[in-house]
Amino acid sequence: MEQLQRLPGVGPKSAQRLALHILKRPEAEVEALAQALIEAKKQVGLCSVCFHLSAEPVCEICRNVNRDNNTFCVVADSRDVIALEKTREYKGKYHVLGGVISPIDGIGPEQLTIQALVRRVSQQKPQEVILAISPSVEGETTTLYVGQLLKPFTKVTRIAFGLPVGGDLEYADEVTLARALEGRRELD
Repeated sequence: MEQLQRLPGVGPKSAQRLALHILKRPEAEVEALAQALIEAKKQVGLCSVCFHLSAEPVCEICRNVNRDNNTFCVVADSRDVIALEKTREYKGKYHVLGGVISPIDGIGPEQLTIQALVRRVSQQKPQEVILAISPSVEGETTTLYVGQLLKPFTKVTRIAFGLPVGGDLEYADEVTLARALEGRRELD
């Protein structure tokens, strides 16, 4: 239970429930789970191009010739790539920073893949770089920093922020409402 509690989002009750479930499963099933975790840890690394998780030196997205090479989407981590891919809307390439600038946590631009991004953009010259970084204080700092570095090479945009589908205006905070107004677009 102690080991399971170390996982993100797993509290004491969830850890207990998972541990008891695992103990009830057949030994072969538990061994298969343990082996899958060990193999994943050994085999999965970072793509040498975009820094997304990959079992190959270059990830599937970067190898895909049908993806748009003229658009890069910059995200903080691989979870963001997975979320964007689920939409099936974005058809370009990605660049994973490996986090956001956070001086309090000792994370500066040097700890992220920002210089690799700047090199990639300056060499490949995409038509647009979309910054898709969460709007936290650290995310805003990272967005502004990266945006300034990339502006000399290409058009830099950021994703719109606003109200979730099904959300009520009266419950939205002022920043979210302001962003929703800024990100408005003409009706088709």
